[in-house]
Amino acid sequence: MVTQVIKLLNSFIPLSLSSRIFLICLVLLDAAKSETYTVGDGDEWSSGTNYVAWSEKHKFMADDVIVFKYVKGQHNVYEVTESTYESCDTSSGVLGKYESGNDQVKLKEARKYWFVCDKDGHCLGGMRFGINVMKSGGQTTNSSSNPTPPNTNHHHTTSASSKMWAHSILCSLLPLGIFFINILNY
Repeated sequence: MVTQVIKLLNSFIPLSLSSRIFLICLVLLDAAKSETYTVGDGDEWSSGTNYVAWSEKHKFMADDVIVFKYVKGQHNVYEVTESTYESCDTSSGVLGKYESGNDQVKLKEARKYWFVCDKDGHCLGGMRFGINVMKSGGQTTNSSSNPTPPNTNHHHTTSASSKMWAHSILCSLLPLGIFFINILNY
């Protein structure tokens, strides 16, 4: 994709090396803005996993996508209000229903999201979690905490915000490196 953008731009205006590097950084920064997370990592969306622990190890940002993978018919996913999350009573407070077995939920805005499985006993058994979704500046609009269901399961991944930070540092240092290379060549 990066080479296609540069070729297209080069056909209109020849670009210097520093301009090409700058464009590459812009494309990398755009790609670093969103992440896709599989809920429960390798355990996916199933009974017996501590989803609160899973959700607390990630820093979710607006435009990230969370994917619920499960056996269709055995589980489902409801996006709910906080009070519905706490009670596990889905007779009201349901904001969205997902039942495909491979549900992709885009976290469109910075706010608190709550998810439960509506199959009998699953929510009360721990198939529920809430997440704070942050703006790109790292701010959330709600800071309430999750009640912790039983069981623990830990996996480690890199968050989108730390990847974005690394790309920002890289793109900030590249022009300085090009400057010194140009000085050495004179």
